[in-house]
Amino acid sequence: MSVDTRVRDTRIDRRARIAGAALFLTNGALFANLVPRFPEIKVAIGIDNAVYGLAVAAFPAGAFLAGLAAAALVRGFGSANVAVVGTVLTGLGSIAAGLAPSTAVFVAGLFFAGAMDAFTDVAMHVHGMRVQRRYGRSIINSFHAVWSVGAILGGSMAAGAIALGLPVGVHLSLSTALFAIVSVTALWFCLPGGEERVERRSDSGTAGVGATGSGAVPGSGPGARTVFMVVALVMIAVIGTGVEDAGNTWAALYLSGPLGAPAALAAAGYVALVAGQFLGRVFGDRLVDRFGQRSVARVGGLVAAVGMGSALLFPTIPGTVFGFCLAGLGVATLVPAALNQADELPGLRPGTGLTVVSWLMRLGFLLCPPLVGFIAEATELRIGLMVVPVAGALVIVLSGALRPGPAAWPRRRNSEGPSRR
Repeated sequence: MSVDTRVRDTRIDRRARIAGAALFLTNGALFANLVPRFPEIKVAIGIDNAVYGLAVAAFPAGAFLAGLAAAALVRGFGSANVAVVGTVLTGLGSIAAGLAPSTAVFVAGLFFAGAMDAFTDVAMHVHGMRVQRRYGRSIINSFHAVWSVGAILGGSMAAGAIALGLPVGVHLSLSTALFAIVSVTALWFCLPGGEERVERRSDSGTAGVGATGSGAVPGSGPGARTVFMVVALVMIAVIGTGVEDAGNTWAALYLSGPLGAPAALAAAGYVALVAGQFLGRVFGDRLVDRFGQRSVARVGGLVAAVGMGSALLFPTIPGTVFGFCLAGLGVATLVPAALNQADELPGLRPGTGLTVVSWLMRLGFLLCPPLVGFIAEATELRIGLMVVPVAGALVIVLSGALRPGPAAWPRRRNSEGPSRR
């Protein structure tokens, strides 16, 4: 390969990475613009708390029901195209929910937005994995860190819009237009072409990468080991999303209720969890490249279990806030690791493993709140939140499904240029 070709490939890779990061940013920001407007939407359509709780479940329900179709769409139209179209349609669904004149329209808008978000989620991850393979090292955690920045940006935009008195429709239309422009611009620099299965090294010490002991041949269908790996990876991803949702749903209630924290301080629990998660993802790629996904996940599970477990055993306001921070730090790399490993499973068509794991991991968002609530109702909320340290302990066991050592990332170098669509 000539020097000019290597320079061109490096430039293409860098632009594709920035474009991929932009897709993650817009995905995090779009729905985060809508969530802070929920209270006034609830008042506008006149529903009580019980109906509201069921209505907002339409978003994960739409994502769950539509998610399995993502792999076929990605193979048929390309990951970048699906991600960008899905981003725009997610924004339109959010606008419909924000302007809903009735509960039915509100639910329909959220359901549609959730379904489109599922397509976007899988597609942007598939594209991110393609870029990662060209880099020859882990970069997927940095994409998730940018997603966290997008969520913070979206929430801040919503807070500003509320402070300025912007109507919901105006605010959501502006945010959707802005991030639609960002995503369409990013498409210009995304990797072109279809999704391909990459040749992987045969390594007897590597779980789920390359040739397997079961003799699985790419394209011949999943073997028993592949199915087992999918189940393990789904559980790891569900733990990552479940711990995140535990902080989102219960942190403020636990701090303000049993611990008696003032309302302003009660929000610090979830903020601390997101901050810990962000830090873990910023440094996650370097740690994965040096120590491997398995070791990073095991240490993270230990950090989450000990940190949150100690905070619950010896409850104080500062200790609990720090415990949520450690929980976020501990699970920061779980979802990226599970999705990355799923995308490299043998015997599956491109995008299938990632789609299945991405689809089923949404069970964490659906099942964690009622699980904690049921335990809390039977005992107390402090006991209910023990699911977080238990989840951390489970990660230590399940992490055997992840890559055991520093990755020898498969690299693909060719003449493909930036996408001109």
